[in-house]
Amino acid sequence: MATSPDDAAGVTAAPAVTALDDAVRRVGDRWTLRLVDALLPGPRRFGDLLTQVDGLAPNILSRRLKALEADGIVTAMPYSERPQRVVYALTASGSELAGVLRLLAQWGATHGRPGAAVHHARCGSALEARWWCPTCATAVDDADAPELDWV
Repeated sequence: MATSPDDAAGVTAAPAVTALDDAVRRVGDRWTLRLVDALLPGPRRFGDLLTQVDGLAPNILSRRLKALEADGIVTAMPYSERPQRVVYALTASGSELAGVLRLLAQWGATHGRPGAAVHHARCGSALEARWWCPTCATAVDDADAPELDWV
């Protein structure tokens, strides 16, 4: 078996970055999904986000918002020129994270707090998250779901 020059030098090649790695890098820190949740109802000012997300320091909020803006998840829209002030809103890409939040909330309710569940507001029944095939118009269970390709 041939070895690469890096192998011979004792340097290990970095593992391939997968789609899951990229997603975790972009939204997997302590605050991001909580900020997305705070922005789901609509645009918020910096101070509103500080109030809504308990324990978040202003310097961390500022850095996180800049990173989310750079990643195309949040947009900053000016509402005042002097002094310059902006309101933060989710982009279409950021809004797509609502489904992720629902799934995490269901998982947290099921496994984090025994007896808790996410309920349907209209009838009160416990909700279930499922894969859906729009072509077949059917729910897909784990047995029919293919292995996920995270690459």
